[in-house]
Amino acid sequence: MSTRLACVVFDAVCPRTMAHFWAELLGWEVTVERAVAVDVAAPDPDAPDVSLTFLATRRGVPDCPLPKNRIHLDLSSRSLDHQGVQVDRALSLGARRVDVGQGEVPWAVLADPEGNEFCVLEPREQYVDTGAVAAIVLDTRDPRRLADFWSAASGWPLTHDGEHYAGIRAATGQGPWLEFLRTPDAPGDRGRLHLDLIAFPADDPASEAARLQAAGALPVGPGIPPANGPVVVLADPETNEFCLLQR
Repeated sequence: MSTRLACVVFDAVCPRTMAHFWAELLGWEVTVERAVAVDVAAPDPDAPDVSLTFLATRRGVPDCPLPKNRIHLDLSSRSLDHQGVQVDRALSLGARRVDVGQGEVPWAVLADPEGNEFCVLEPREQYVDTGAVAAIVLDTRDPRRLADFWSAASGWPLTHDGEHYAGIRAATGQGPWLEFLRTPDAPGDRGRLHLDLIAFPADDPASEAARLQAAGALPVGPGIPPANGPVVVLADPETNEFCLLQR
């Protein structure tokens, strides 16, 4: 048994504005627009991309700068020219350049209109067939430990395991990678992004929740509200909260 990685969920002060920013940037579409959440997905319903959901936050906008998120998106590019076009497009839509201590690197680090970091990567061979989102990246103190947990959760096999990062990807070899980047000072706050998993139709969500806890997931109290219907809120071994939803 396993669950399916369904979407990346953003806490958003203005879900509609955020959804339209990301839809325009990725060339995707707003698929469902509700009062409390807006969904964005690739235009091809059979595409292997993981969708995005923008969920109205119950938290106000703080006066102080927001801490760096634990999770961010890496966007792919086909060439250096395409990378430049992607960066210019993001800036024209309302993104801004940010410094998270990256130094001199070949990728561009930006933040969306509500301050969520993302990277526009230079062309890389391993991302040529991922679609617009190359990778969903989690900061972690122990990449292999977290990769093993999420491999068990999603059914995606471990594809690379190095000193500084590990990664998993669907066995089909399609869609984005889920990568785990060693970050000794990984932020303590859960940040404004989380993942949603969905149980397969033949599986009982309660049994899946029990399986995930046996694999190392931690039960959470009220926690984050699930974007697409409440089932259970859990946290991975490094306390990244996620929702397990019924199909």
